[in-house]
Amino acid sequence: MSIKKFFRQVHYWGALACAIPLLIVIATGVLLLLKKDVAWIQPPTVKAENGAPTLTFEQILTAVNTVPEANMATWKDIDRLDVRPNKGVIKARLKNSWEVQLNPQNGEVVSVAYRRSDIIESIHDGTFFHKQAKLGLFLPAAIILLVLWITGIYLFIITEKGKYNARKKQRVRLQAAS
Repeated sequence: MSIKKFFRQVHYWGALACAIPLLIVIATGVLLLLKKDVAWIQPPTVKAENGAPTLTFEQILTAVNTVPEANMATWKDIDRLDVRPNKGVIKARLKNSWEVQLNPQNGEVVSVAYRRSDIIESIHDGTFFHKQAKLGLFLPAAIILLVLWITGIYLFIITEKGKYNARKKQRVRLQAAS
């Protein structure tokens, strides 16, 4: 079997093997690229008063507990706090994917929204399906895609080289005939 035929077979079967993971990565990648521009994916940051936060952790917990969508009672329900003094906001990201933004000076709730970007990111890297999908499915698909790219470049170069040589032979024949 020639190298060209082997690479075509690799292309044929490799494209089939990585088609679904690649489609998932591309679709979720597009959404993640737009997350700062589309509020449905990630809530926009609401700017409040700039400066150092004056709230205590207990005041933050109390303020977040006033939000019905938060559906929480303890710190175990909060995934993380994002404190941004320059933007004048404290974001409480909850384990149930809701985000509560607070004014860091007075604890006023300035925004409550469902945050989809984390779910989209877990689909993007495969961990949404299973913890091992990231390394067992998406990493091999990425490696196969790299092989497809390399073999595709090789096939492109040899095809173009063949076309160039054929045109060159045609020119030589035309010159010899005239």
